[in-house]
Amino acid sequence: MGMVGGGQLARMSQSAAIALGVRLAVLAAQLDDAAAQVVPATTVADEKALADLRAFAQQCDVITFDHEHVPPVHLRSLQAAGHVVRPSAEALIHAQDKAVMRSRLTSAGIPCPRHRIVFDPGDVVAFSAELNASAFSELSGAAASQAGDSIGLTNHPGLKTPVMLKTTRGGYDGKGVWIVRCADDAAEPFKAGVPVLAEELVNFRRELAAVVVRSPSGQAVTYPVVESVQRDGICVEVVAPAPSLPGRLAVEAQRLALAVAAELDVVGILAVELFETSDGRLLVNELAMRPHNTAHWSIDGAITSQFENHLRAVLDLPLGSPQAHAPYAVMVNVFGGELPEVYSAYRHCMSRDPALKIHWYGKTVRPGRKVGHVTVLGDDVEDLRERARHAAGYLRGDVDE
Repeated sequence: MGMVGGGQLARMSQSAAIALGVRLAVLAAQLDDAAAQVVPATTVADEKALADLRAFAQQCDVITFDHEHVPPVHLRSLQAAGHVVRPSAEALIHAQDKAVMRSRLTSAGIPCPRHRIVFDPGDVVAFSAELNASAFSELSGAAASQAGDSIGLTNHPGLKTPVMLKTTRGGYDGKGVWIVRCADDAAEPFKAGVPVLAEELVNFRRELAAVVVRSPSGQAVTYPVVESVQRDGICVEVVAPAPSLPGRLAVEAQRLALAVAAELDVVGILAVELFETSDGRLLVNELAMRPHNTAHWSIDGAITSQFENHLRAVLDLPLGSPQAHAPYAVMVNVFGGELPEVYSAYRHCMSRDPALKIHWYGKTVRPGRKVGHVTVLGDDVEDLRERARHAAGYLRGDVDE
């Protein structure tokens, strides 16, 4: 099996490949990439160059991905040459291009935030006005009059309601995303020279993720729906399953994820990131077609990890059980901080909490860089949060007890 990309997702796939007796080959950009350190069959080449992709594909029975940044035209070329690519270029484009994703999901009846492609700041202002008018039209009588005065429905310069702007391609972990609250700020997103997607700023209670895995033969399984805690557009904490999530919403989230996987003919892991709105609805925010941060807890917390199930799906093997080992799992990401290396902190974390699981990605520690994660299992969510946060903070250098 060939995996394009040498990051931590490919690195964490290696142990699953070893257990399955699968030879994992990795196409990495650099020799010191996270996966290149642990996967002997590593090719160092340009992950976005067609010639290098073709040479790598020649040694593999099937190609899958550590990231979604391979040009779609190159993937179609590999498929045309007879190489097996999973997920396919036709599916993966919906994780690569937000405009394509929004259009396809909306046409399939999948609930999404209101959106539009915009071409300049004037379009952003017009879209904001439409959102504002729509919200206003849902009110009536004195409430509408009062709301009109408070939100400035008429004679209001600039944006009438905040808008989310996203570059349609290339953004991740908070990059390529802007919350625009005034017209003067609407110019920045267009400087990248790529199409821009405008979306309503959703009033949500929290963010959820429904992770499913699907094989070419159509078998699919769903992991528990999780709560994803984001900071500056980056996932910092995951609780599985999402605490206090009504059963109907948990089932609906899984149903939506399975529907998206079937609609797009996804093979492998599909992570559907969702908003749980303040009025009890679910809206699809983002898609990822690869092992995902919101399911890292499954390495220690599920019978079959997302990494093993991704390999099983890509190879069209029967899928493993996603059942959890404990009532709850809490995973907290570790970001680089004041400590130049973390191993000196291991003794404290491991002795303080022998049940703690630490996963390190082999990356050079830099402030703000995602360098690992910790996971704890149990039945008391608040206790698990405290333990996982303490460990992550100690490894980062923020906690010094």
